[in-house]
Amino acid sequence: MLNVLLVHLRSSDNSGRARYVSHQSASLTMLRYVAGNSITLLKNGGDFFPALEAAIDSAQTEVHLETYIFADDATGQRIARALQRAAHRGAVVRVVVDGFGSRDFLPPAMIDEMEKSGVELLIYRPDLARFSFRRYRLRRMHRKIAMIDGEIGFVGGINIIDDANTPNHTPPRYDYAVKLTGPLVQELRPVVHRLWEILIWTNFRSRLYFSFPKLAPAGPAGPHLAALVIRDNLRHRNDIEDAYLDAIDNAHEEIIIANAYFFPGAVFRRSLASAAARGVRVTLLLQGRVEYRWLHHATRALYGALLASGVQIIEYHKSFMHAKVAVVDDGWATVGSSNIDPFSFMLSREANIIVRDAAFCAQLRHSLRMAIQDGAAPVHLNQWKLRPISERFMAWLAYGIGRFALGVLGYPQK
Repeated sequence: MLNVLLVHLRSSDNSGRARYVSHQSASLTMLRYVAGNSITLLKNGGDFFPALEAAIDSAQTEVHLETYIFADDATGQRIARALQRAAHRGAVVRVVVDGFGSRDFLPPAMIDEMEKSGVELLIYRPDLARFSFRRYRLRRMHRKIAMIDGEIGFVGGINIIDDANTPNHTPPRYDYAVKLTGPLVQELRPVVHRLWEILIWTNFRSRLYFSFPKLAPAGPAGPHLAALVIRDNLRHRNDIEDAYLDAIDNAHEEIIIANAYFFPGAVFRRSLASAAARGVRVTLLLQGRVEYRWLHHATRALYGALLASGVQIIEYHKSFMHAKVAVVDDGWATVGSSNIDPFSFMLSREANIIVRDAAFCAQLRHSLRMAIQDGAAPVHLNQWKLRPISERFMAWLAYGIGRFALGVLGYPQK
């Protein structure tokens, strides 16, 4: 196994001009890139759920699944049955769901059925008081990870829920995940084990503790150089945002970001504007349909300044978009659970995979361009300036409320 440590530093080109634009959050960002992986891009549930089910059915030793939403629908039942089959074969099967995200989707009867079959399930921060506004309620487990036998991993933005069940639309939610094999899976393993250990002790469930045996180093499985980057409230508070900022600041030709919930702080917006000013083609593929009304209007308050700076904004209308992916030039791509908003960058547990591979970048770029061509429409600055006053008012009201609420809760956005 070849481990490569890449360090992005601020440097200068031959003209003496700063080549890498530094940002306020970090002057140095270090990511552990691991070579020899096979990473498969999965689009929507049609690709993801069959691959996940097959991997669970191959499990011999352990299955670990983390998801924000686990729904009691046809898709959820399908994955639950696969987990139960693995437990019946003697594999240790562990599931972590978020207490807020799964509150209205995962009934006690479904939990009981899985636990009777030998599946161990814990809830991250059970959301018991629906009308409580305590600060800790915003800290959620938003990542979507599966790890099987230390050999197969999945990371992405797809929850365990029928992705075509959103009312008033036929196509599935537009989303991505990756399946990975190779040495990087062993980077994933301690991450999921660590959260499980935290939860068993905070929930006084020590009987669920089990020490997994150490694995022999994994051999190469493919050509991909990749890194796992997570966000938590301890050692990795800014890692995903910093990875994005470094990639944007180092871009030379093109940036395409597809993100469902886009409400970045000033540092991120300045980084995009700076890239556009130096001639980089910057494209944002954002949610066009109204899913969460406040966020829809708050995001649109940012459009004017971004469009004026040369950033292209395209709204996806074909279905609800849930993607959290990006491609920068020919050698940097990310797929994961992290939105570009305060909840993902400042509060939630998230996980992304970053891939440094031209072929993978080309595949993701082609998929994004097809989505733009097939189901999206550009937002033009001249037309944007002519929108009704009522629409402008709603946008700035939502933006102001969002910024005020974050400040009151003690989360000032960068």
